[in-house]
Amino acid sequence: MRALAIAATGMNAQQLNVEVIANNIANINTTGFKRGRAEFTDLLYQAERVAGAANAGNDTVVPEGIQVGLGVRAAAIRTVHTQGTLQQTGNRLDLALIGNGWFRIESPLGETLYTRAGAFNTDSNGRIVTTDGYLVQPNITVPDQTIELTVNQTGEVFALVDGQTAPQSIGQLTVASFANEGGLTPLGNNLFRETEASGAAVTGLPGEDGFGSIRQGYLEDSNVDPVKEITELISAQRAYEMNSKVMQATDEMMSTTSKGIR
Repeated sequence: MRALAIAATGMNAQQLNVEVIANNIANINTTGFKRGRAEFTDLLYQAERVAGAANAGNDTVVPEGIQVGLGVRAAAIRTVHTQGTLQQTGNRLDLALIGNGWFRIESPLGETLYTRAGAFNTDSNGRIVTTDGYLVQPNITVPDQTIELTVNQTGEVFALVDGQTAPQSIGQLTVASFANEGGLTPLGNNLFRETEASGAAVTGLPGEDGFGSIRQGYLEDSNVDPVKEITELISAQRAYEMNSKVMQATDEMMSTTSKGIR
């Protein structure tokens, strides 16, 4: 019976849904994490009677047909790029983006990647890097004996070196935006890669031309809402149970039929 296969697709879909929700909850405290949402679409329909076909007398057409759906499948796991709340840290190299934009990161292979997690530090050469040691683009080196580091809302970096009376500008951070942020590929480690679906990165200065501004001493929290995730988890669990009940009912129907044959 088709109902068994149809219910099985429903159970597979809800299992994927629960896995996406579980990943959201697991990353509830991950800096800059963007929650995922599973999207589904119905499968093909089997036509047992086509609407618009001629009737038996061939004098008119059938007003409605019989289209039997064959289940559901996953269409996408959409990353929801909404703003997370800001958490004050006081760390001079913790930077949060407020609004549109991504920090640009250079991978060890020289590829440009993108992140919203601005928990930066300096390496042994004074260069600003991520927690994994990836260089922040453009490269900015903090001078030795810097006693105060300031990053303003437009991304300009100033350093006050011991013995000097005024801070000096040591670099300018830029940010990137995309026509379709949902098309970015998540790589883990809070990093994303540009794809054809996302469109080419457009680079600009923070706070200008539609780009978000930078807030020093803050980090952007995950945008996961625990209440929403638990609600969706319960909904997915109940949907899984209902599909299981369909399989159970179908099995009982088949059992009744086989007993009648004997």
